[in-house]
Amino acid sequence: MNTRDIAAVLARIMSEFVLGSPDPSVGTVALNRGDEGLLKSLDKLSASQASSTHAGGGSIAAHTEHLRYGLSILNRWAAGEDKPWTGADWTNAWRKNDISDRDWDRLRSDLNKEAAAWIDALRTPRELDDVELGWTFGSIAHLAYHLGAIRQIDRGARGPTAEDERQAEQRLKE
Repeated sequence: MNTRDIAAVLARIMSEFVLGSPDPSVGTVALNRGDEGLLKSLDKLSASQASSTHAGGGSIAAHTEHLRYGLSILNRWAAGEDKPWTGADWTNAWRKNDISDRDWDRLRSDLNKEAAAWIDALRTPRELDDVELGWTFGSIAHLAYHLGAIRQIDRGARGPTAEDERQAEQRLKE
């Protein structure tokens, strides 16, 4: 399948999860209006907050590294590398729960670069087979899952609630 007819939609959905909802006067696809998305949610957290774990789960730093790593592999694939996931160590990110201030800044910057590159790749029409199309759609769902998990680990990273959105809609009507 050629993604020509859906490329803009794929990029918009991924962009909303990563960069936040568009202008409050514009409708959203998945997030509540005014939600700043993954990158700004992570910016709200210190390295110490990103390093904390709960009930044996992964830290926010680990979720962030996992996303960065996965997007880097997808970007290599989109750039033409054949099977960049061969030899990939998906468990490595989950061993990195503690992170320093400097490394947290670098990780967020690296995630930003990989996410921007993947959004550009999604925006670029290409011919995909069923498996590749599954990876493409799956990448958006996968990032959304981790955004939700991060927001459950530390509520300081959450976006606006449905009530916040309702109030924003009322302000727009006034």
